Amino acid sequence: MKEKVVLAFSGGLDTSFCAKYLAEEKGYEVYTAVANTGGFSDVELKIIEEKAYRLGAVKHVAIDVTREYYEKSIKYMVFGNVLRNGTYPISVSSERIFQAIAIINYAKEIGAAYVAHGSTGAGNDQVRFDLTFQILAPEIKILTPTRDMTLTREYEISYLKEHGYTADFKKMEYSINKGLWGTSIGGKETLKSEQTLPESAYPSQVVKTGEETISIGFEKGEIVSVNGENSEDKIHLINKLEDIANKYGIGRDMHIGDTIIGIKGRVGFEAAAPMLIINAHKMLEKHTLTKWQQYWKDQLGNWYGMFLHEAQYLEPVMRDIEQFLESSQQNVTGTVAVKLRPYSYTLVGVESDFDLMKTDFGEYGEVNKAWTADDVKGFTKILGNQMKIFYNVQKRNEK
Repeated sequence: MKEKVVLAFSGGLDTSFCAKYLAEEKGYEVYTAVANTGGFSDVELKIIEEKAYRLGAVKHVAIDVTREYYEKSIKYMVFGNVLRNGTYPISVSSERIFQAIAIINYAKEIGAAYVAHGSTGAGNDQVRFDLTFQILAPEIKILTPTRDMTLTREYEISYLKEHGYTADFKKMEYSINKGLWGTSIGGKETLKSEQTLPESAYPSQVVKTGEETISIGFEKGEIVSVNGENSEDKIHLINKLEDIANKYGIGRDMHIGDTIIGIKGRVGFEAAAPMLIINAHKMLEKHTLTKWQQYWKDQLGNWYGMFLHEAQYLEPVMRDIEQFLESSQQNVTGTVAVKLRPYSYTLVGVESDFDLMKTDFGEYGEVNKAWTADDVKGFTKILGNQMKIFYNVQKRNEK
């Protein structure tokens, strides 16, 4: 009997080579699997399936993990207002972990002896796949032909042609990875420090002019409505918001950061819905959380994003951080108004029953209701004691 290998398959050049090579040269029984985190349409999934069978796959499956991805990752990234380096909603990084989990679980389900992926040795994804596979199924060996053989694009294309497989592998100017939580764009200008992506590089083009005010509703930190339309389906709401806002070119930026393997990486992205949701959520939190809730949540949210980016999703501390983040969201309920315009937006304001500005204690800069002038005089005197002591000692020692 041939040994089974499950190949994480996207239908691109690297995974196409791996499928043919593992079957033809190594004699494995190749099972291909694509894990969808919201980036593939039904038509695209059908095309990927057809490619897999043309390459000799014994069986191909499409595993939809979009809802799991939302419930176990996106939700907490919103709670933590996660933007890597204050910029990037770690779209691809977070997706890869859940794709890897789905692939290795499928490999265990069918009793595969091997699991394979097409990552090269130059990026983050190799670590994300390898680490997840090793932890969840240490008994299953990992195969990575593209990385191990240090293959060129030309070699892979030539090999496939020689083995009777033809496809349009014309190199696109940009590598585009689309998912529910944003689209990354890499290539050409992203490889240089001094250049940025042109308008044409972005998959979504600006087709709207003028201004438009929308509303985003939250309940306990989770999105529950867009423009007054309530829905339990968070995926639907994210897609609806993306469809509205990406027509203005909102959510575009360049991310420069540190890769897991220690080199700097640069990528362009568009993520209209994630950027609006995170920033609207953050504004609502400013109104509904106490000073120290915000402070400690910012610290843990930042760590959560870093760990997620660096393939540490399965580290137990991540579950502990999630518990804290979820607890912090009990009063983060309300509606945020956002004004959209081409390439930018303005957070207008919030309405919430938990708004800490709306109290009987006073109005900032206007009137005090819960303390007297003498209370403030005494408070200020005590507040300054520590500094008064310091400067008194300094003055004494200067003589």
